[in-house]
Amino acid sequence: MEKDIKKAKTVGEGVKFERIRRITGYLVGTLDRFNNAKKAEVTDRVTHATK
Repeated sequence: MEKDIKKAKTVGEGVKFERIRRITGYLVGTLDRFNNAKKAEVTDRVTHATK
């Protein structure tokens, strides 16, 4: 009976992705090309808890 149980696959399992953030209207993956003001905007953000 245990042989009949299949592992449930999670949606998106095995898909590689980079973190994408929106900073003042721009979608970015890294902060390499931003000036100090944009980088400060990221560090000053408030993190909201998720359930």
